[in-house]
Amino acid sequence: MKLDLMTAARRLGHYFNLRSDREDETEVVRQVSAGVVFRGTNLWILICAIFIASLGLNVNSTAVIIGAMLVSPLMGPILGMGLSVAIGDIGLLRRALKNYGVATLISVATAALYFLITPLNEARSELLARTTPSLYDVLIAFFGGAAGVLALTTKSKGQVIPGVAIATALMPPLCTAGYGLATAQWSYFLGAFYLFFINTVFIAIATFLGVKLMRFHTVSQPDGKRMRTGRRALTTVVVLTMLPAAYMTWDIVRQDIAERNVRAFINRELQQSGTQILNSEVHHDTLRVVAVGRPIAESELAEARSRMDSYKLKGMTLNVIQGADAEGLAAQVRSLVASAEGERQRLSARSTALEQQLAAYTRFDTLSSAVSAEAALLFPDISGIGIGLVGGKPVALVRTADGAHRRTSATLHAWLRTRTGIDELEIITVDASEQ
Repeated sequence: MKLDLMTAARRLGHYFNLRSDREDETEVVRQVSAGVVFRGTNLWILICAIFIASLGLNVNSTAVIIGAMLVSPLMGPILGMGLSVAIGDIGLLRRALKNYGVATLISVATAALYFLITPLNEARSELLARTTPSLYDVLIAFFGGAAGVLALTTKSKGQVIPGVAIATALMPPLCTAGYGLATAQWSYFLGAFYLFFINTVFIAIATFLGVKLMRFHTVSQPDGKRMRTGRRALTTVVVLTMLPAAYMTWDIVRQDIAERNVRAFINRELQQSGTQILNSEVHHDTLRVVAVGRPIAESELAEARSRMDSYKLKGMTLNVIQGADAEGLAAQVRSLVASAEGERQRLSARSTALEQQLAAYTRFDTLSSAVSAEAALLFPDISGIGIGLVGGKPVALVRTADGAHRRTSATLHAWLRTRTGIDELEIITVDASEQ
């Protein structure tokens, strides 16, 4: 039995073995070191990526934002920081930190410049999503960074690196920070920059752990005291980075639980036959419910209030608006709906009129071609006929040879009105020699 378990463990270990496909250490360090530097092409690519991401956030286009993340070279210095700490390369760490700072400043400045000159200043959903980081963003950054370093240190990289760039989303938070700077909305700036810092720290941590797992050789013999100091500093940075995110996550979870409790309370305690709940909202410590239809009796409301504690709504006041007050609110809603419906009908009528007008123009184009072909056989002196609407009236423009319109005028006019079926058709004849 023990032998069977060991055999199974060896077979399982074969599937999870990371070192069988490991890339050469020298090549990995060379690649990471090359990606750390921001100058020339790398810097211009970064600026272009920032403009693309800012445009995507500005017009609320997810596809454009994803494109910017694929173009962005921001992962380079972050991977460099994690790798340099893992292998003890102080020179690489200094270069990575320097270029990381330069790239961050240029990115925020570029985004701020864009949002200062763009006429669209509204904060849309894609932009707002980068202002409230949580522990989920910590996990995304960590596992994204882990996938990235595993791909970087193996030969079969596939499409992992582009996927990591999308998942960790380094570029949008910087652009959102630029938006907050340009519009002086400091909560946006701080929230977005904090999200970017979370991504930075945990991608670097994942890189550090991945390199250690792959057992890369250190550049220099580590000093015990310096290693302990470095570990303490690293632990402090990780904890301080996680604390605000943990608080924000708890706040999100708490709000979600409260909303679920409110929905459960309303569905079980206030819903009844003949009564419709129009709206419910929590303001401070008051749950306000708007109901129409059959009124909820005071005895039923009192009983519902007594059971609020069982839904974890202790200390909350229930305020139910119903009867005349609710009918007044319902009347306002119906008035708004009617107004919207009237506007919809007006736009629909306008659309129908435009479609009819377009159809008329299309019809006259087809009619002009047919009439010109027939007139060329019946009236050899005519070089062309065009029919269209001028000021809403049908007009035919006839081009003839010199003097021909005087010879064919009456016959041509009668034939045109009969052929087109338009009695009120106005006919203008022009000599070709006069054009």
